[in-house]
Amino acid sequence: MIKLYGYWRSSAAYRVRVALNLKNIEHQLISVHLVKDGGQQHQPSYVEMNPTHLVPTLVDGDFTLNQSLAIIDYLEDTHPQLPLYPENIKEKSVVKALAFDIACDVHPLNNLRILQYLDKNLGVSADQKTAWYHHWITVGFTALEKQLSKTAGVFCFGDSVTIADLCLIPQIYNAKRFNVDMTEFPIINKIEANCQKLQAFIDALPENQADAT
Repeated sequence: MIKLYGYWRSSAAYRVRVALNLKNIEHQLISVHLVKDGGQQHQPSYVEMNPTHLVPTLVDGDFTLNQSLAIIDYLEDTHPQLPLYPENIKEKSVVKALAFDIACDVHPLNNLRILQYLDKNLGVSADQKTAWYHHWITVGFTALEKQLSKTAGVFCFGDSVTIADLCLIPQIYNAKRFNVDMTEFPIINKIEANCQKLQAFIDALPENQADAT
């Protein structure tokens, strides 16, 4: 059985949970608590498996893989049911670009280890850290809203769920958690509402995970 090592609030693990659910892949979720015990991602047994000290990590038999987008692509190749990309090469590239806009340009700037570094190493105040978070989310979502005006239907690209939606929904979850004003992003809000009607997304919600606290 596939094992996914992750954390309930991890955006990257959240993406993979949705993919596993959508494709009805039997799997086991194993918690790596990013805060408890000084951060379980730093424990030697986990670092041996994933030297980046990050989640998620997927284990499929004797195969181990990190990086959520690589994991999702692995699941796409090994379990092609309910594809997460269009067949057309150009359309597939557009979907990848949307996913990368979120996963590569927006998410890393507000990831837990970045916020912890701002706080513990640079002495940034709570208000300044919040301002940092709001600024980069707003910059990213403003650009994404323009992109989605050209591509969105029910979901980020037309009327089928793609990897772009898997990246977007966790980022919206985080934005709301930090009280980012979402009123300027009607297309993003519409896509979120449509995704959250699907059981695969509901089951993947952070608060629905066994390690949620």
